[in-house]
Amino acid sequence: MSRLSKTQQEAVKHGRGPMMVLAGPGSGKTFVITRRIQYLIEQYHVKPERILVITFTRAAAGEMKERFQKYSGRNLPVSFGTFHSIFFTILKYAYHFRAENILPEHKKYDMIREIIYDKHLEVDDEADFVRSVIQEISLVKGQMLSLDYYYSTSCGDDVFCMIYEAYEAKLHRNQWIDFDDILVYTYELLKERMDIRKAWQQKFPYILIDEFQDINKVQYEIVKMLAQPYNNLFIVGDDDQSIYKFRGARPELMLGFPKDFPNTQKVILNTNFRSGKEIVDFSEKIISQNRKRFPKGMQSFRGEEHPVEIRRFRDQREENKHIVYTIREEMAKQRSLSEIAILTRTNQGPRSLVGALMAYNIPFYMQDTVPNLFDHWIAKNIIDYMKLALGDRRRSTFLRVMNRPKRYISREYLSGPEVSFRDLLEQTKDKPWLYEYIEEMQEDLRILSSMTPLTAITYIRKSIGYNAYLSEYARFRKLREEELMDVLEELQESAKGYDTYEEWFAYIREYTEELNRQSKKNQEGKNGVVLSTMHSAKGLEFERVFLPDVNEGVIPHKKSIKEEDIEEERRMFYVAVTRAKKYLHVLSVEKMYNKDSNESRFLTELKDSKHNRRGTRE
Repeated sequence: MSRLSKTQQEAVKHGRGPMMVLAGPGSGKTFVITRRIQYLIEQYHVKPERILVITFTRAAAGEMKERFQKYSGRNLPVSFGTFHSIFFTILKYAYHFRAENILPEHKKYDMIREIIYDKHLEVDDEADFVRSVIQEISLVKGQMLSLDYYYSTSCGDDVFCMIYEAYEAKLHRNQWIDFDDILVYTYELLKERMDIRKAWQQKFPYILIDEFQDINKVQYEIVKMLAQPYNNLFIVGDDDQSIYKFRGARPELMLGFPKDFPNTQKVILNTNFRSGKEIVDFSEKIISQNRKRFPKGMQSFRGEEHPVEIRRFRDQREENKHIVYTIREEMAKQRSLSEIAILTRTNQGPRSLVGALMAYNIPFYMQDTVPNLFDHWIAKNIIDYMKLALGDRRRSTFLRVMNRPKRYISREYLSGPEVSFRDLLEQTKDKPWLYEYIEEMQEDLRILSSMTPLTAITYIRKSIGYNAYLSEYARFRKLREEELMDVLEELQESAKGYDTYEEWFAYIREYTEELNRQSKKNQEGKNGVVLSTMHSAKGLEFERVFLPDVNEGVIPHKKSIKEEDIEEERRMFYVAVTRAKKYLHVLSVEKMYNKDSNESRFLTELKDSKHNRRGTRE
């Protein structure tokens, strides 16, 4: 126990009843949980098989079990598992479910696609649409929401309800359950069957839960049932690191825990063993702007080290140069590149930076797949127009853009593998309005044929009407129009400096090949600078962290409008900042995609507050 701080000891030695451990970043929560289990067994003589430890990921459960066994020196029968694995065990005993009854994730995607085709829904960005619908289905189940009062964010409410009901019907027909059903069915079972509920309550009178801030409503309701009547519930988490709202996580569940369990004892682990004082102080100033939270007053164990660098650049090229230069300095000193991370708000964030890293042969490892800009359906549409202008007449190329914008050209007119404008005009001569559209398209392609890639993109957007088409599509899909336009802005940026389509296409091929090569090479060895989204970086730590594009509309994300959304974005920024151990670089740009861009309010509000700015360098 001598290795534990006073607050850590208080948590570990807690006896019976509910306890909430507020564990700030780098405060040694895993250490506390494993020592707590050991203390229950050795000091309170609790049988190991009566203890249940719940985590959110299989990896976390495995790591926790391994650490506990290492400390105890024995293989004791404490139960470690995720919510899904533990609840599925309950269902197995009650309903005799087998692993084959669980719908694999890839089949879920296939099912939603089948429904889209069966219902004749026209969706241009199919992959994104399927992903967002699946996310919403999960949210509805996890939050225990009624479809009658649910407003979809990915499409019309009636369309979402139709997809949801068709999906549920397919599940029942095939006797499948998805991962969310595991939670829903467990809740219904324990609520209706008191005998089963009592058996599991007696089996596990001591329950410990890690990362409690990530819990959703149905998980919490099940835990409340399982914990009765003993309520020996030991929860560990940090409401300031709740960043999974899209999965149904709600920090208010943790904030409300003391009301649900009135005898809750609370302890705050407020010593950060990971980061230097300047980083800890900076992170505290950020998160203190949130209203709905438990204040913690985090302090650094390491003391003063290096100032936080806060810098603003003219544009992303200048910003990328600075990041590359700093990393190359580290390479010259033979420093480990895997101790350097570049964290972005979304997986699209590092796209231009990836090009800069490749240009300077800096190895990198991508925690998330960085989407290739040129694989985006919007980019493909623009490239298809250029190919048609160069004489490509394949039916597949023509089909993708013939009604973007709407020209009302029917597939029936395209009988062969090649498209002929002469045949199209011949077939539509009795429909003057349609004839005019086709004639106009032919003329547009003629004009495009002699343009540079950059001027061609502008012409396709404005003269052909592609911008107007995207505006209409954004309304249908309930997307923010700016998000779609940003793809076009980024595309225009990449086309600068190329005189011909062939030159630009050659660059696209080289970029794609290099991206795939780097991705494959670094995924295998996991060598190099780590590129990650802020979401995926949670739980990780690095010597040096770069946060590029800390701009309004990026973080907080442009989708975030409500106060609760802004608070979650601030928590995400806080999580990103607290990944750094020694060096933190917070960077922003004056211009993004040739448009003026303000630095994030999370930085300006620090200047506006009365906090002094010592410990930061600008």
